[in-house]
Amino acid sequence: MNRHAASSRESGTRTVEVSRLPGTGLIVERPRRRLPSVLAFLIVLGLVATGTVYGLSQRSDGADIESESIANGTGSTTSQSDTAAAKPGYTVYDDFSGTAGDAVADDRWSHDVGQTGWGNNEKQNYTDSTENSSLDGDGHMVVNALRNGDGYTSARVTTKDKFEFTYGRIEARIEMPAGAGLHPAFWMLGTDLDSVGWPLSGEIDIMETLNQADQYHTGIHAPQPDSLTSQKVDAGGIPPEPLSENFHTYWVERSPGRVTTGIDDTTLATITPADLIGGADYWVFDKPFFLLFNVAVAGDWPGPTDDSTPFPATMKVDWVRYRAD
Repeated sequence: MNRHAASSRESGTRTVEVSRLPGTGLIVERPRRRLPSVLAFLIVLGLVATGTVYGLSQRSDGADIESESIANGTGSTTSQSDTAAAKPGYTVYDDFSGTAGDAVADDRWSHDVGQTGWGNNEKQNYTDSTENSSLDGDGHMVVNALRNGDGYTSARVTTKDKFEFTYGRIEARIEMPAGAGLHPAFWMLGTDLDSVGWPLSGEIDIMETLNQADQYHTGIHAPQPDSLTSQKVDAGGIPPEPLSENFHTYWVERSPGRVTTGIDDTTLATITPADLIGGADYWVFDKPFFLLFNVAVAGDWPGPTDDSTPFPATMKVDWVRYRAD
């Protein structure tokens, strides 16, 4: 998702070939690169409208994904901060222990603020108010999108200038919100964003959902030849249950020349320079990136809210942990 440039979301021309994995309820296709194309964007919208969603869904050991891997895996409606956050070889960045209503720790988190449209004509005003991001007293960070008269407020919580990582693995256990016009995301931007701009900074979308959270989107944005917009390599699919119904562990693993994303025990996408137009010359992912959590409202991609959209719309983050390689 382009949340920094002034242009809207890019798509690309391609032939869509889909197949259904036995017993998974997922329609899948391997990730492909996307080029800017209005026609392709309209084609993709048509496919989504008819229920055809494409992406890669495969276990990290190469076996087909089982429904239970997402539906039951680490899915739960309760916090696991005292147990699952600890994992051999990993450091817990934050388990969000604290008193309900307290601000998140300012030595670990910062906020992007303002109402700029964020590249997608989004309608929320991001604030650093504890009404929009805080601890809930049950071991979670909550990111709340609120209706405010004719507008909306929300939060975009980041580790910019607090924490960055290049190689290794980042995991976060999250319960996504659902509702018309909602667009929550767990993602990353290059730490050189302020000096080189987007998309030269690179963007890794670990997990995004839209509207009812019954589809997932994951992938990267990279620069491309002779253009100020990005090329995108991504994957999407339909989980066995909406991702708002339970907590799930979303992750990214990075090594030289490779970005892999997944949910629970399932690998969703593996992307290398070979997937890019221009190859290694446009690979900008072997450098430090920082984390972001946000709930966007309305805009070009999810579309508008309606009377059924629940507010507050809350993303709950149970914990964040990492392994540095």
